[in-house]
Amino acid sequence: MFKRSPGLPSLSSLLIDAQGVHWSQQRMLALGSQLAMLVITMVLITNVIITLGERRLQEEWATQRYSELQTVGTLIADKVTFQQFRTQTFARGESLRQYLDNPGEEEKARLLSQWQSLQKNIPELMGVALFDANGKFRFSSNDVFGQGPVPAPLLGNNRNMGGNEIYTSPMDFLNQDGNLEPYMYQLAWLENPDQSIRGYLVTYNSMLRTLELIKPAISGSQSPMMMFDTQGLLYAGASSMSPLPRLPDTLSGSLRQTYPALWRQMAMSNFGQFHGDDATFVYLKVELTTQYETRREYFLVSYIRNEDIATRFSQWHTLLIVVAILVTLLAAAVIVLSHLFRLEQRSRHVGIRLANTLFAGDTGSLLVNDNGRILSANPAAAKALMLAPDELKDRSLQRCLQLDDEAYSALKQTLQQNGSWRGEVDLGPEEGGVLRVHIRHAQQGHEAKSYSLVTLEEISELAHCQQELKHNQLLGESAVAAALTRADGSLLKTNAAFDQLLQPGELQCHNLAELLENDLGNQWPRIVQQIAMQGQWQGQILCTDRSRLQSCLQATLKGHLDEDGEVEFIVCTLELAAPRQKLRESGDLVPHRSTILSNLNDLEHYFQSLPGKSRNHASLMLLDISPAGMLSHMSDIGQLEKRQQEVEMQLLRDLPSSLQISHWQLGRLVVILPDTHANHAHLLASKTLERLDDNGLGEGICIGIAAFHEGQSLEQFLSNAEVALKRAKQTGEQRICQAFTR
Repeated sequence: MFKRSPGLPSLSSLLIDAQGVHWSQQRMLALGSQLAMLVITMVLITNVIITLGERRLQEEWATQRYSELQTVGTLIADKVTFQQFRTQTFARGESLRQYLDNPGEEEKARLLSQWQSLQKNIPELMGVALFDANGKFRFSSNDVFGQGPVPAPLLGNNRNMGGNEIYTSPMDFLNQDGNLEPYMYQLAWLENPDQSIRGYLVTYNSMLRTLELIKPAISGSQSPMMMFDTQGLLYAGASSMSPLPRLPDTLSGSLRQTYPALWRQMAMSNFGQFHGDDATFVYLKVELTTQYETRREYFLVSYIRNEDIATRFSQWHTLLIVVAILVTLLAAAVIVLSHLFRLEQRSRHVGIRLANTLFAGDTGSLLVNDNGRILSANPAAAKALMLAPDELKDRSLQRCLQLDDEAYSALKQTLQQNGSWRGEVDLGPEEGGVLRVHIRHAQQGHEAKSYSLVTLEEISELAHCQQELKHNQLLGESAVAAALTRADGSLLKTNAAFDQLLQPGELQCHNLAELLENDLGNQWPRIVQQIAMQGQWQGQILCTDRSRLQSCLQATLKGHLDEDGEVEFIVCTLELAAPRQKLRESGDLVPHRSTILSNLNDLEHYFQSLPGKSRNHASLMLLDISPAGMLSHMSDIGQLEKRQQEVEMQLLRDLPSSLQISHWQLGRLVVILPDTHANHAHLLASKTLERLDDNGLGEGICIGIAAFHEGQSLEQFLSNAEVALKRAKQTGEQRICQAFTR
């Protein structure tokens, strides 16, 4: 401390470490939850975008495939129409007409040669056959076709078609070299000029070759195409290479059985899309013939595998994932930086608030450089030093604290060794009183500059209290016997006069109630209750002949209450007093009982505080002290009050100290007799009336006596005594009566 320094350190060095950036558990949880929500949100958004992208790609593919299926269906229908025209051309051919006119072997050979030449040049043409007028087979271009007769509905006059019309058969399968090949045949009627039937010409066309001519890649895996009839049988497009699950992989397989869900949707509409678990399907119903009698409808179906869609979308998929990761990292960085910014901002605010509190609070603070000069001071410090804040700047701390060179050198040595110094400085009442000084030394980072923070606390009142305490301790060593006890009577502290008077060390007793058992112990609960209500209790103790004292002691017990209103401490003082017997002769007796309870609530509190055994065997006397006719006029109230005070003083002299007297109504007194049988209460009441009569106070006094029954309240107890009092007033001269007693 106190080395030469040119200026004030930077403000950042004045902040303690606790003011820096600290990640609390709550903020860590908030950051973790935000990052988790960010990751979950980005994953969901990425999945949605990928799903929408794949679905968009599926829709684009489906639109393209549907357009392609429409083109293929149109081409197939045109091809079948052209085949009908070609069949009609064959039926009108010159070679066939010559053979029908002159059926010879030469004409037959010429006709077969022509058909075989046409079969070689037309790929989809599988063969040509001729049938007679009865539908029986004559010959054909090959041995595969023509073995069966012409169907009966196409023969005779019952047919619905004829002339230039061409009948197109349903699609069927032909077994060639162990493989099934779908085909259709077309039939032309050969008629005479009189429209009689001369025969039938039938051409056989391969549907598979027709489709290959229209679309060579019909069986390719990239854009597969399948043909089904209206019953769900597969006629073209079967593939044994990586077949799609739930689709027939052989010709004549039934889609209705393998994929019922797809077939139901196809049967309900002529075109559409179907999104399955493994692929997306596009279907279209095409009509190959236009005549009602020969309507032929088939389904063209194409599909794309979902994994192919994913493969096509893989580049975008990867790009989306990379973008999502980058966006997530950037967003996470933004979240972390925002938290850091808030922490830095809050730390700065806390630092400013702390500095403001430090130099603007009630505690005096000084900032001192390493040369011992005051750099800054708050108003509290200026007030403690009784100087203006501006006057304190650049002053020497030694002069402000009024320290001599020796004390100041010891202060600097302690500060260099321990880093702090504590002490008290007395500036005198005119200079600021007594100050408690705390000096803390701090180093500015790794630099050689340092400063000290000095806090000043004005403790003049504390010093004054300590001095008063010392004086009280000296006064406590007085000749008056005094003791401090708890509410239960346990002794906390006694002075020398008390120890000398009662010698508790010799008796080995640490409880005042037990120490004075014969005088205070038997009525200690009642005394504590009275202290709680009235604040103190007074009485004479140790007045028996067996006491080693030559006179009685006047005991004064003063209570100190806690925050709840309960007795916490009791101060007991003992003073010498004249015995009670001598005072009785002078007629100026100070009652042993200190007060008469003034209201029913105090009496009830006292009654409830009695021990259970004393309360269960208690009796109650209700005294009516108003003579007949005394309350006939309002002016008599003063006389009644004066008479009541005289009766009360007499009762306080005559009644035992263990009984409690209380006011109930004007002209009526209540006496609680703990541990007193009703008969003893009656005897005590008789003696009380005799004593009152002897002193001229017994006129018009009646007494009602009631015994306590377990479970009763004080109100019921008083009601029973009032019943007895009413009876006493009715008996005349007796004036004492009991009710509800055993």
